[in-house]
Amino acid sequence: MQEDFHYYATYCAAYLAGYSHEESRDIAYSAQFVDCCSRSLLEKLKGPRAAATTQTQPELAEARTDLIGLQDITRIWSSFHFLPGKLGEKYPKHRSRKWLRKYQLICGPNSPLVADTVKLAKDKSLQAVGVAMHVLADTWAHREFAGTPSFVINNATSFDEILDVGGKKVYIPMIFNHNPTSSDDPDKGRYTNSLFTSDENSIMNLGHGRAGHLPDYSYIRYRFLPAWGEYKFIYKDNPADYYHAFAQMVFAMKYLRGVHNDFQVDCYEWDALDEYKDEIMGILEKNQLLSSDDWKAFGEKLSGNKIADFSLSKYQGEYMAADADLKDSTFLGKFFLAALAQKSMVTNKIFMSGNLLAGFSIDFEKKGFRGMKDYRKLIERGEGKK
Repeated sequence: MQEDFHYYATYCAAYLAGYSHEESRDIAYSAQFVDCCSRSLLEKLKGPRAAATTQTQPELAEARTDLIGLQDITRIWSSFHFLPGKLGEKYPKHRSRKWLRKYQLICGPNSPLVADTVKLAKDKSLQAVGVAMHVLADTWAHREFAGTPSFVINNATSFDEILDVGGKKVYIPMIFNHNPTSSDDPDKGRYTNSLFTSDENSIMNLGHGRAGHLPDYSYIRYRFLPAWGEYKFIYKDNPADYYHAFAQMVFAMKYLRGVHNDFQVDCYEWDALDEYKDEIMGILEKNQLLSSDDWKAFGEKLSGNKIADFSLSKYQGEYMAADADLKDSTFLGKFFLAALAQKSMVTNKIFMSGNLLAGFSIDFEKKGFRGMKDYRKLIERGEGKK
């Protein structure tokens, strides 16, 4: 997903869930900031390095792909963008244990980890709510791909756009190139994806790189052959998936506000959205690569307030100027705590499933503290379990 959904659509969902304009704005900013909080930015801010929620292209180009490097990549991308949906699942075919471990990290909606993510934000900061909404939304857009470099899982071929022509489905082959500076052209069916390489641990095989930005566009319906899928097509209906994500975010944020007593997966705020469904689906199905203007207009109509454009630098001065003992109370300080808690929780769940692809994890409440010093903040403030 892109800024159109993580920022503007998240604002709309938060407002419909009952948050004020100011609260919705802060939640939306935090949701979008997940795509911005790289180590490069953290080094500039002198923030906690372990709070990184993404990696820039230059960072990925220089990333190590040995065991330690791969675990670091997996902790970031599986925690925030490709939440594992198959942990503990047994694949029925004759596969190696190594293959199965990567298969279990394939992202999908409505997994136990989705519930864990939402409940982790309960009674926490608005920044924690935003982080949780980013993760939840991405489980719909990024389903069928894993947040770890893997050719045998993430390679994909035979992409066809699915169009409705006279009531019949028509499959239009898509054309891909590997030039990162070229723009996608939906009118001509031309898109950009990562370079093919059969190297199992290549960064080119991280997440949905082989599918390019197709999962990030709300309007498109398509099919493809995943490397792990036994030569069976995966069909993606992005408008339907994005609408499910939106409805689930509204339900989740009503739970976080105390309207619902519990959060369970596969629950959506259908009734509350019924009067807006045609307008929302109109935005989602509009043939455009970025829907920010439409979502912004919808959000401003809902709340009657102007929604400021996302500005990466907005809270940086506050954080950098704050005294050391007050940094955690700033906007970004609260975001960093929420990110540390989410990464720690997901890493622990992966480790406790018997999967070491995200590294080792120690339950500090039982074993005492052993690990990166940044996680001491979680112990001191009770923000999450490692």
